[in-house]
Amino acid sequence: MALTGLLLDIANISGGVLLGLATLDKWDGDANFFNKIAGVLAPFQTVIGGALIVLPILGLLSGGFSIYGVVSIIGGLLLLTHVFGKVPALEETLKKVSGKLMPFKAIIGIALLAIGVLSLLHIL
Repeated sequence: MALTGLLLDIANISGGVLLGLATLDKWDGDANFFNKIAGVLAPFQTVIGGALIVLPILGLLSGGFSIYGVVSIIGGLLLLTHVFGKVPALEETLKKVSGKLMPFKAIIGIALLAIGVLSLLHIL
């Protein structure tokens, strides 16, 4: 289970950078540090979003519910909005859910980043 936790931490940090980029860029100033990282991570957005949904669900199935897993799943839904059209049976429902969550994109991104970093430091 330790590998799954590490993968989830990496996905949380990566997803947090992608979702919270607008806020992180303001904090960064002229350095463009987070823009460079997001540029590297952008091609993997679908994989990161999938990991943010699948890994917490695996944790749930093994008996470990946490609010952090719920935040990860929400972040995964936001990262996967571009692929919802490829799932016709769930398209309408998933688009509604992600549309309602979109105003909170930056907040969820910063939360994912914090959860991932704190979990790596074994504080959570």
